[in-house]
Amino acid sequence: MSVELLNIDCMDYMKTLPDEAFDLAIVDPPYGLGTKLTRGGGQHLKFKNHKEIEDWDVLPTDEYFSELRRVSKNQIIWGGNYFNLPPCRGFVIWDKIQSVPNFSACEFAWNSIDCVSKMFRYRQAGCFGETKIHPTQKPVDLYKYLLSTFAVPGQKILDTHLGSGSSAIAAHYFMCDFVGCEIDETYFNAAKARFDQETKQQAMVI
Repeated sequence: MSVELLNIDCMDYMKTLPDEAFDLAIVDPPYGLGTKLTRGGGQHLKFKNHKEIEDWDVLPTDEYFSELRRVSKNQIIWGGNYFNLPPCRGFVIWDKIQSVPNFSACEFAWNSIDCVSKMFRYRQAGCFGETKIHPTQKPVDLYKYLLSTFAVPGQKILDTHLGSGSSAIAAHYFMCDFVGCEIDETYFNAAKARFDQETKQQAMVI
């Protein structure tokens, strides 16, 4: 099984692919919240002086979703409530177990797979030893849950917005073929370093 991380615009990458090249796409595209994306309490979120949120938090185009549906047999799309997507039955809720009332209590993922809805309860990234390297980072265990619930080892998985690399780490453990795209060089390098460190630690344990 292989994990491939690409510092590339996902649109450019998807245009090179045949139809249904991937069994499943698990993606977390920008929600287009701009200054509404906060740390809680109304404080505008900035992260390590890298970029203003508005520089990259731009809603995907209709073409993005069209290409995503073309190159993957099924899709799980975080922030599905912000996008113009058809109704779904098997949506996923991530319950963040928040103790602070002015932080979001959960996040919603749209799911193309026809199944009952699911809920995963787990504290957000930054807890349980995960170092947070991206403002919208999701925990590795969340992606492990999605893969174990909606995929099987050996399948091909796509993430068009790699971000912190959590999905890639989970895919490595799950033993599937995985491709992750990240257009931002700074975040890509941080995600790759995180992935390399994580897999190196695993190899040392073995």
